[in-house]
Amino acid sequence: MGKVLYVPSTNLMGRGCLGEVAPFIEELGFKKALVVTDQFLNKNGIVQKVIEQLEKANVECIVYDDVKPNPTIHNVEVGVSVFRENGCEFIVSVGGGSPQDAAKGIGLMVTNGGNIRDYEGVGKTKYKSVPIVAVNTTAGTSAEYTINYVITDEERQVKMVMVDKNSLVAISVNDPELMMNKPADLTAATGMDALTHAIEAIVTPGAYPVTDATALAAVEIIFDYLPRAVKDGSDLEAREQMVYVMFLGGVAFNNAGLGYVHAMAHQLGGVYDLPHGVCNAMLLPIVERENAKRDPSKFRAIARAAGIDPTNKTDEQCANGVIEAIKNLAKEVGIPIPSKLSELGVDHADVEKLADFAMKDACAPGNPFQPTKEEVITMFQEIL
Repeated sequence: MGKVLYVPSTNLMGRGCLGEVAPFIEELGFKKALVVTDQFLNKNGIVQKVIEQLEKANVECIVYDDVKPNPTIHNVEVGVSVFRENGCEFIVSVGGGSPQDAAKGIGLMVTNGGNIRDYEGVGKTKYKSVPIVAVNTTAGTSAEYTINYVITDEERQVKMVMVDKNSLVAISVNDPELMMNKPADLTAATGMDALTHAIEAIVTPGAYPVTDATALAAVEIIFDYLPRAVKDGSDLEAREQMVYVMFLGGVAFNNAGLGYVHAMAHQLGGVYDLPHGVCNAMLLPIVERENAKRDPSKFRAIARAAGIDPTNKTDEQCANGVIEAIKNLAKEVGIPIPSKLSELGVDHADVEKLADFAMKDACAPGNPFQPTKEEVITMFQEIL
């Protein structure tokens, strides 16, 4: 069976690349943009830098800056209204995963109509999103590269995962100069999210040589440069290397798939509004330990990428080494593992609901094995 590789057609990356985007925007031929972002980025000057590039391209813009972390159905609906009421023609998303996901939801709703709940799952829309220029400001989510987006249904307390090729952006922009001096905890969380993307993309049955190559390269760079980026927020080389990680990891999981780390983390974000990267970091060693029990063979290559010499080691020893390396990296960058979800407000009484939701998550089928509900509950309880 053949493979399809989904990736945006134009990708600008590396220091100073934001200043080179205007000609690419001009080529799109549009004159009015909806800028989708959050209030922090609008106030700290990042959005203004993007607007300056739009002005160079002779594009007028309207700013919608009410996107919240873990963007909601309400965020999407308001964004659609602002887009239509102001006669916008395309979207410019500015921010990390939340503005990027919100922009995808808005773009698809503009062209497809209906309710965003209608599109939960895989490939539910008929028409492509309005064109999106995705300007990313954090190093980890890869939302600007992928056909995935996540919107929180406030009423059901569910993170709706959409996997839809029609959400693919037209242009991605990853300038490490926009990521300088980000808080250490944000850098750590998004970096561990990137590591989760890469490792899940390697162990999933959907992996193939192209995705393995990009994911393994991402793992190697993360172990080399994430601690530096966390330690010194002004380390431009480390920031730039993490930009490359996003592309590599995004290509990998966008086309190979993810697994139960994300399936479970999504529920913690949906019910408790917890940071996605922190949830991934807490769950990654637990889920991968269970995956390795079923098939440890793929962990040999991961071990090598993580700086572990696999010579004279069994696959099981390599897998154990990888899991310890994940825990050690998380500690080094300031995310304590093991930690307790109960300290973050997670209630033992909700575990069964969390497990039910996780088993229905769009990422779940990509796991190397399909756990029973009891096994999912047990994995949650390990960090409660």
